[in-house]
Amino acid sequence: MDAAWDAGIRFFDTAPHYGLGLSERRLGDALRERPRDEYAISTKVGRLLVPGDGTGTDDQGFAVPNTLRRVWDFSRDGVRRSLEESLGRLGLTRVDLVLLHDPDNHWKEAVSEAYPALAELRDQGVVGAIGAGMNQWQMLADLVRETDLDVVLLAGRYTLLDRSGEDVLLPLCRERGVSVVAGAVFNSGLLARHDPGGTYNYGPVPPELLERAREIARVCERHGVTLPQAAMAFPLRHPAVASVVIGMRSAGEVRQNMDLAARPIPDALWADLDALAASSS
Repeated sequence: MDAAWDAGIRFFDTAPHYGLGLSERRLGDALRERPRDEYAISTKVGRLLVPGDGTGTDDQGFAVPNTLRRVWDFSRDGVRRSLEESLGRLGLTRVDLVLLHDPDNHWKEAVSEAYPALAELRDQGVVGAIGAGMNQWQMLADLVRETDLDVVLLAGRYTLLDRSGEDVLLPLCRERGVSVVAGAVFNSGLLARHDPGGTYNYGPVPPELLERAREIARVCERHGVTLPQAAMAFPLRHPAVASVVIGMRSAGEVRQNMDLAARPIPDALWADLDALAASSS
């Protein structure tokens, strides 16, 4: 966090889901002495944390004890309770952005209860802006059409490897004045190294996607650009995209990524990558 601050990063994204509240507590601790008007925080609603049995570790991939567990709740009361508890963990009286978190299977409740609750909190000045964060673009597009969101966080669907959010969601957001934050620009790890590997969508990489990532890396290399450098810069080319969210787990990764982000990228690379994407579609 110190390295991120020193590098000029001022937007931090968290959620109760991440580490069963540990992410929010750590973020709040790290920012406690920073001037409140110099940074922005987004957190999320949709999963309440309730007591767990504490006999093991979290079953959703976080290395924390299961003293808490998640319960889906997009009700009005659930939204207000979730935000109140998040503020407590963060040690704050307000947050800048609150997102509906993965309402994929909860459309009716999210639209009829959670969204109106967030809109009310926005009107009251408790939160600065409201939106939704998902790993798909289709429901985000429906939310943009049917509600008055300020922001969508689109995870993994507008990247060098997966441009599926480009044709419908991004133009719709521009038309409606909704800002887009591009998340998972490395597709959960596959594009995080110049020699592609790791994971894709938090699981094993399908062979055909690994080969496509390697092909993209070869194109980048011809222009003197690394794959992660291009992956971070790619979404920001679109006028609907206001920012990117990048997961970084050490001070070294922060410094490395920010160094790459500061390097120029020739326009010719984007033309070649656009041509490659067109030929692969």
